[in-house]
This record gives sequence, structure tokens and C-alpha cells, in this order.
Amino acid sequence: MDKETLRAVLHGAPPPPNDAAKRRAINAAIAAFETEYKKNQDQHQGRSWFGRLMGKVNSSQWRRSMNSKMVYGGMATAMVAVLAVGFTLHFATDYNGAKRLGDVASLGEDVQEEKTAPMSRPEPAELRANATQSSPPATPPPIAKVLRPETLALKRSPTAERDRTVSGMVRQQSASGELAPAPAASSAPTAAFRIAESEPMPPRVYQDTGRDRFENVTDNPVKLVSENPISTFSIDVDTASYSFVRRQLSQGVLPQKDAVRIEEMINYFDYDYPLPESRDMPFRPTVAVTASPWAEGRKLVHIGIKGFDMAPAEKPRSNLVFLLDVSGSMNSPDKLPLLKTSMRMLVDTLAPEDTIAIVVYAGAAGTVLEPTAVKDKAKILQALDRLSAGGSTAGAEGIRQAYQLAEASFDKDAVNRVILATDGDFNVGITSSEELKDFVERKRDTGIYLSVLGFGQGNLNDRMMQALAQNGNGVAAYIDTLSEARKVLVEEAGGTLFTIAKDVKIQVEFNPATVAEYRLIGYETRALNREDFRNDAVDAGDIGAGHTVTAIYEITPTDGPRLVAERRYAPTAEQQKTPPLDGEFAFLKIRYKLPDEDTSRLFTQPIGAANETFSDTIRRETNWATSVAAFGQILKGGRYTGAFGYDDVIALAQANKGGDPFGYRTEFVQLVRLAKSAAPMRAN
Repeated sequence: MDKETLRAVLHGAPPPPNDAAKRRAINAAIAAFETEYKKNQDQHQGRSWFGRLMGKVNSSQWRRSMNSKMVYGGMATAMVAVLAVGFTLHFATDYNGAKRLGDVASLGEDVQEEKTAPMSRPEPAELRANATQSSPPATPPPIAKVLRPETLALKRSPTAERDRTVSGMVRQQSASGELAPAPAASSAPTAAFRIAESEPMPPRVYQDTGRDRFENVTDNPVKLVSENPISTFSIDVDTASYSFVRRQLSQGVLPQKDAVRIEEMINYFDYDYPLPESRDMPFRPTVAVTASPWAEGRKLVHIGIKGFDMAPAEKPRSNLVFLLDVSGSMNSPDKLPLLKTSMRMLVDTLAPEDTIAIVVYAGAAGTVLEPTAVKDKAKILQALDRLSAGGSTAGAEGIRQAYQLAEASFDKDAVNRVILATDGDFNVGITSSEELKDFVERKRDTGIYLSVLGFGQGNLNDRMMQALAQNGNGVAAYIDTLSEARKVLVEEAGGTLFTIAKDVKIQVEFNPATVAEYRLIGYETRALNREDFRNDAVDAGDIGAGHTVTAIYEITPTDGPRLVAERRYAPTAEQQKTPPLDGEFAFLKIRYKLPDEDTSRLFTQPIGAANETFSDTIRRETNWATSVAAFGQILKGGRYTGAFGYDDVIALAQANKGGDPFGYRTEFVQLVRLAKSAAPMRAN
């Protein structure tokens, strides 16, 4: 094109954009450069190194070639710069004021998906053919304007953001204002690209298997009353184990044995125990003695506790901080999306004067929402909706920031609680369970408690979750479905949030005159030393509003079939100082503190023959608990259940389901059936 024609084009009105002309122009320009470069290379082949050097120095053609290279090199450099700007803006996403580098997805999920056009790479022959057959248009297309920073900073959909990262493309703005793909520069001198449309790549979902971590525990052994007559443990209201077992069985595989905590399976269900008569005693113990269905001649001692529930008008104000894991490991439909829906459910149960703050953590941690009254629900839900997953997991830093926020808005007359929702995979900062336990325990003494909600599988750190919840005076639950989220955060919200008794400890002293052996079914991780029972400085489990707790001992009467052989030099009755109460099996002691007290109260009750007579309601409830305890023992190997199998569990459970208004007991029977055909290990 001569100078006059170029001047006319530049001063005239630009023609409308033409995609086909753009592609032809780009291909022709790069083909011309390739031809010129190769021609210059061929000119100096076959000469000595000195001749080549002198030929280049004296060659005007070489100078013209270098000028062309400078022009094309400048174009390539500009393209690389534009590409670098796009990458920088992509990886420096502002997370409501807290920048997080390395996130895979953007904050916005409400933007429509934009198509991108990744580059394809034709063969040189094909490129030359295209350049030869295509004639340049009379008037070249307008030069595309590179997007301004404010345009690039617009909210992007996760798919559009991913396409930008994967294809290495930036967006350009045409004369019509629509976004169009721009070619990226190549580092190779003869590289040629042409623009081609393709389907957007599917979103990346984090998947992992075989890395679930549980505390390795040994089943409680059978103990001789003559040697160890006293058993002491902390109560447990957690339910995480049952939910995880259910998920595994629903997928056709047996859970690993350490995932089965029998007490959490038993306490997953509500029980129709009598309520306390006075608020001074926040719960009423129910004791029943039944025959063991799996061991003839042995008995089961049931100790049931049911806490009173609170009327809505009696519930204190809630000051909550949601500590949410948005790391890359949460990028799965059963993790972050389920977490967000669960939190929305909890928000719907709160009163308008309650407050919520949100802290998130991934590669870094930051505050997404300052303490906000629930009456401004739209603002809270909007903050939840903007969350997306990406990055590593700096959980310890997130916990620090959450507690700082809770302390800043602390209300001594309210429930001050941090709710941690995570898969438990802490891999940045403090990752030691002991260090985190110590931190949470110290904060517990300030009146700020911690509850933990677990999500997902394959990478679940149950061990970490249990340690934090136990030391934070909170509950640990596992959310695998929306139904479970509703159970924990809606139906049982009072028990999750409102504590009615803290540091609840149980101690049972067995009578050697009537009981030869005993073993506690479950509660292995809750065992206490004998001297811990009277020490108010020793932490124990808490009971929330409406919670029920059940503990079961299997005992062998002195005239029953013993599992442990008698000692040759057993102490005499005189040496044992056996009390003259032959009708008692044991003596029950329960210590607890009211929520605003630091000194424990004591409840005592003998356990004897009188406890073998009870109402039909209590019989049904104890039989149901027995069926769940049997199932848990069988899943752990059935060391003490003998020939009692899955079909026996089903028969016992079916006969004692009761009303079952929510269908949880019916679901349990189906799980036992699934266990009969479940695989021992997940297939690869």
C-alpha cells in the first residue's frame, strides 16, 4: 500500500469489523515474515563464518530484514505485554478487600459464561496456502483496542476466568463494544497461529481418595471389677461419625474401622427420655438394665441423659463468626456449594438481632463480612454467594482472625461462637493439632466457643476436627447432604448453639459383690483419669439445649460367663471392703457446671435390680440404642458380639423404631442392609 492510499485510509471512516479479514491479514503478515526470515537465512548458507559475517555487514538486504524483524518483534513484544497484564489481573483477584493470589475461580458466580477462542497451530504449508489464496481487503479492518484496566476488572464467571488462564488469552474490545479474543505472542520465531472457536473446558473439581484421617483408637477392653472398679469418662454429643459411615455405606463400601465411633452413632438419634423437672438440674438421668442380646448371661446398663430445650423467647442473642474454608480442596459439589447452602439454612433460623461475621481462608485469610445484624439478611447472603474455592489452606491464620473478630464484638450476655466449616485440610502455617488445640483451649476460657462442621470425603481430616471441637466446647458434625444440614443447623440448632451444661463427666463405681467384669461401649477418645472427675479444671463435654446422650456398659454378673479368668490370688471380700449392698450393680455419679458457673455440681444414683423394671417407652428406646451399638461393634470387627449379625440388628431395630417422624431410624435399617453387601475397600 503506497503512502497516499494509507493516508486516505487513516483519515477516512473505518469500515465495519470483518472477522474473516482479520484472520487472513494476521496469517498473511506472519507468512510474509516467515518467508523473509527464511530467505535471509538461505542467502548466507554455504559460506565461511568470516564470509557470512562480512556478507551480513555489507548486505542491504540483511538491513532490510533486520528492520522487518524489529517491526514484527515490536508487535510480538506488545502482545506479550498485553498478555502479562491479563494474567496479572486474573491472579490478583480482590477478595472483598483481601487479595488472594493463586485462586482458580473468581468471586462472582452470577455472571453469564463468555466464550473464548483458543488458538490452533496449522502446518506451515497450510498457512502459506491460505495466505496465497486470500487477497487482502481493499480497506484493512480497524485496529482492535486493548481493554482498559477498568474493563478487565469487571466480574468474570468461573468459566471465563478459567479459559483466560488455560489458553493464555486476553480480551479485546471491538468497535461494536463486544469482547473478542486477541492472539498471544509466541516465543518461537517461526511459530504461526490462527484463531479457531472451541468448546469451553469443563470446570476443574478437586477430587482425592484414600487420605481421610481418623484418630487411631483401640476398643475399650474388658476390665475386672476386683482390679479396676471405677470407670470415668466425658460425655459426647458429636454425630460426625454416623454421617460419615452413612455416606460410605451409601456408596457401597464399608467405612474404615477408625471412622466408626460407636457413641456418636448412638447419639445421632433423639431418645424419648424423661425431661428434667427443674432448670436447676439441666438434664435428668435415665438408667435401665437389660439383658445383652449378643451374650447370654451378661447385662447392659444404659445411662441416658436428656437436656431441656429452650423456648425461642428464652434463647440468648447469638454473636457468630463463620470461619469458612475456601481453599482449592473445597472445589467440589459436596464441599463449598453444600457449605454455602448450609450456612444459608442456619441464617434462616436466627433472630433479627443476632449478628454474623464471615472470615474465609485459603492461601491467605481475610474478613469477607464484618459483624452484621441478621435483619440485614440480604447483605449476609450476598457475601456467602460470592465465595469460590482456590488456593492452599492457611487454616491456622483463619482461626486467629475469626477469634479476633469474635473478641472485637464480644457480648457477655450472648452466645459467642466461631463455626468452622472445612474438610480439615490445613497445609499452610500451623498444621499441628496440638498447637491448634492449645490455642482453641485458651480462647475457650474467654467465653468464645468453637463448633466444627466437616464436608467432603477423600481428604477429610476428622482427627483435626475432633481435636478442635472437643477443646473448643463445641460439637463436631459431618454434613454430607442437605438433609443432614437441615438436621444439624435447623432441627437441632438449639443444641448446636446454646449450651445448658458444661464439663459433664460420668463416673461409675461397680460393686464387686455383684459384678465381675465390665466394659464401656465406645467413648474411647473421651476417657478420663479417676482423679479428673473431681477436678473442675479438667475440661469435659457440653450438653446443648435438647441434646440426648446415651452411654452403655456391658457387665458380667458374678455368676455369669466371664471373659477374663479369675486370679489365683484374688483379694477376699474383707480386703475388697465390699459394701453390704448386694442388690446394687453400681453407683452412678455425674458432675456438671451450669453455663455461667465455674464450680461443678454433683448428682448420684445407685444402679440395681430396681432399674430392670421400666416403662414400654424406655424399653423401646434402650432396645433401639442397643441395635445401633451392635451395628457399630460389627462394623469395627464384632470382637464381642459373637454370632449376632446384620440380620439380628435389623430385626431388633425394626421392632423398636417407634414414631420416627423424620425417618432417621428407617434410614438406619436401610444402612444395615447396605452393609451386608458393601465392599471392604473402595475400587480404584
